[in-house]
Amino acid sequence: MTTLAEDIQAQIDRFNAGIQERNPAEYEFHQAVQEFTEMVMPYVLEHPKYRDGHILERMTEPDRIVIFRVCWENDEGSICCNRAWRVQFNNAIGPYKGGMRFHPSVTQSVLKFLGFEQVYKNALTGLPMGGAKGGSNFNPKGKSDREVMRFCQSLMTELSRHIGEDTDVPAGDIGVGAREISYLFGQYKRLQNRFTGVLTGKGVAFGGSLIRTEATGYGVVYFTKHMLARHHKTLANKTAIISGSGNVALYCAEKLVQEGAKVLTLSDSSGFIHDPDGIDQNKLAWVMTLKTERRGRISEYTEQYPTSTFYPGQRPWSVSADLAFPCATQNELAEGDAKLLVTNGIQLVAEGANMPCTMEAVRYMCEADLLLAPAKAANAGGVAVSGLEQSQNAQRLPWTREDVDHRLQDIMAHIHQQCVVYGEEKDGHIDYVRGANIAGFVKVADAMLAYGIA
Repeated sequence: MTTLAEDIQAQIDRFNAGIQERNPAEYEFHQAVQEFTEMVMPYVLEHPKYRDGHILERMTEPDRIVIFRVCWENDEGSICCNRAWRVQFNNAIGPYKGGMRFHPSVTQSVLKFLGFEQVYKNALTGLPMGGAKGGSNFNPKGKSDREVMRFCQSLMTELSRHIGEDTDVPAGDIGVGAREISYLFGQYKRLQNRFTGVLTGKGVAFGGSLIRTEATGYGVVYFTKHMLARHHKTLANKTAIISGSGNVALYCAEKLVQEGAKVLTLSDSSGFIHDPDGIDQNKLAWVMTLKTERRGRISEYTEQYPTSTFYPGQRPWSVSADLAFPCATQNELAEGDAKLLVTNGIQLVAEGANMPCTMEAVRYMCEADLLLAPAKAANAGGVAVSGLEQSQNAQRLPWTREDVDHRLQDIMAHIHQQCVVYGEEKDGHIDYVRGANIAGFVKVADAMLAYGIA
């Protein structure tokens, strides 16, 4: 006779085997679904309406995937061809919402994983947004502005058929910053002859929101503050290690410094820098110029600040600190890294990137009772302010920086409270991974069931 735990695990295994069979070779998507079902399946089996409604089977199938080619001309006059996707995963609680990613690593599997995660991340914000993700295997690095413009205009010529302010509202992501959003929005406006909030992350001059660039990094820190506050702690005098040096990492670092913490590391694909004196506001401003204007490498930091050290080809998880913020990319923190973090006395890990920890790392940290803030909760600040940008566009009214920041803080507090409601255990420990997954699941599942069989 099997135990209840064994029966639940058997059902999880059967479900995930079906996912793998129906979605062959989509390993990132398999990982995202498996992590989700391990947390949610016990809750589903306890509630007959979700079990009998086969809600998990329905949730793990995207509403639709649009795939198309993007042909464009480079500066030498040669015709280039890329592939692009828009994965419209679920619009049960609002129009599809999610970023566009331009990078050679973009595949359908990556976008399905991101779109799936986006569904529950958006639900946690409390804003009426469904989940989607899109992008292309186009690499904007090394391309001229005119090449990027021609690519974006070609992509939007097809994408414009599938999006709209009440249908699907894309935003930026890796490789899609202010320049790319501007070209995409300009082409949409030209094709549709309409000025409407069909994209977020726009320039402030034409409908963008203040704090959108900073929002994901700031949101990670706001969420972390709430986690520490439950243990009567603050960020003051805490040491932090951060991976990455994009918007999320840089603005996470900025807000940590503002809150009195000492940031020790930043990284990029070439390696990481360790500054034992701390990366203060002046140093951070130098890094922002390096990465956003000069598009340089993080190794140059040691030339400017000789007391720091550059570690080529490595990630910063070996550095002792109080807090860790993986803010670079998916699966950058493996089980061995998690063991190192625990050994080095890390008290809390907050995911700034999407799915930056492997499943094995997540399991280890949860079993070690490490405070772990999952991405769908901790990095929801970016899409939250995107939702606020939609509201401003609909009202034709811009909000002040203070107003947007106050609303962002309220949203992150709301997300934290939902994680507590669904993740608090009998001994008072909060399983934030379980809490975030179940809270997002319940909101979307209840809406889907209310619609009947759809």
